[in-house]
Amino acid sequence: MVEQEVETGPARELLARHAQAFSVVFGAGAAPRTFFSPGRVNLMGAHLDYSGGPVMPAAIDRGTFFAARLRSDRRVLCASSTERDAFELDLDGPAFQRRGRWVDYPAGVIELLRSLAPDAPGLELYFGGNLPVGAGLSSSASICVGTALVIDRLWHLSLTPMQRVEAALRAEREFVGVHCGIMDPYAVGLARPHRILWLDCKDRTSAHLPLDSSRVAVGVADTGVRRELAQGAFNERVAQAAAAFRELAPAVPGATCLRDIPVEVLEARRRDLDPTLARRAEHVVREVARTFRARDALARGDLPSFGAAMFEAHASLRDLYDVSCAELDVLVDAAAESGRVFGSRLTGAGFGGCVVMLIDEPHAAEVVELVGRRFAARFGRRPSVEIFGTDRGPREITL
Repeated sequence: MVEQEVETGPARELLARHAQAFSVVFGAGAAPRTFFSPGRVNLMGAHLDYSGGPVMPAAIDRGTFFAARLRSDRRVLCASSTERDAFELDLDGPAFQRRGRWVDYPAGVIELLRSLAPDAPGLELYFGGNLPVGAGLSSSASICVGTALVIDRLWHLSLTPMQRVEAALRAEREFVGVHCGIMDPYAVGLARPHRILWLDCKDRTSAHLPLDSSRVAVGVADTGVRRELAQGAFNERVAQAAAAFRELAPAVPGATCLRDIPVEVLEARRRDLDPTLARRAEHVVREVARTFRARDALARGDLPSFGAAMFEAHASLRDLYDVSCAELDVLVDAAAESGRVFGSRLTGAGFGGCVVMLIDEPHAAEVVELVGRRFAARFGRRPSVEIFGTDRGPREITL
């Protein structure tokens, strides 16, 4: 994986501005080192990672910017281009405590890694980017995996990409307290350009599948409905999936996660389940089968069949998993009605955020206009609708 390079174009220009802002915030001194970490969209495998299912995410060319430099003391100063408050962490102090703010994400990573470099100097870290926070594009994993790369580089830890992914995952689970699956940090940390990551979340095997950018464009439409208050609802879905598995597991010897439950077992035991748990389990077991079918369709270049699976996944998320909302549904319906979109569904946890669309590439501009117009007719405002490229993953960018 490429981790340092000279880069041209918008990313370099935006990072150069970010570095200038760093100097305003932290003052004169050595020029900071600059890094980029992408976000991601998930095309198939909705709410499957924490139930051991397969997922199909792709990294996108929007993400988190980092500017960083070493200090002569043991203080870590964190500031953000989008927040007024700055935060200080003391490497000589006790274990960092969660604050319920954005800084918890990088702080969790630093807390996990500081034992690997007990004499490491302090840091000045400035965070920014062009990835909307709370939109379902994995801003948290982008921050955490990117922070792991920054710390690795400045403290000379010599971590592997997978060690950085694991540090990011542990930071979200153990420090921030989000009961997330493995998909997001893997999608960010193992990204390749023009590829979709196939990740089996049960055994953590992965492969990169080609995405033909000459045939298909990745569109992302943002409802503007933010998910800051949805963490509890997400954790509730995780708990419900686990509870459904506990009820069904005795009927399937050797089963280790909800992904292992056949649909026939679910239907036979449905009357014994709480109705809500039955709906959650039905989404998972049918989405597992649907995602395998989607992988096979993509492998043979059958974009209509792959896209049909995306539309089916959204209906299941809406009707069985209860994580959609009116704004998301209108966007997906508009995409379907356009006749120019292979498939669309909400991406991320839901409860607001974004939908992803696989668009017939020559008609991308037409779809952007149509989807925006349909949404505005219903809600009186235009959504943000953009065409994203794929990305090659976290890296240091030399200005």
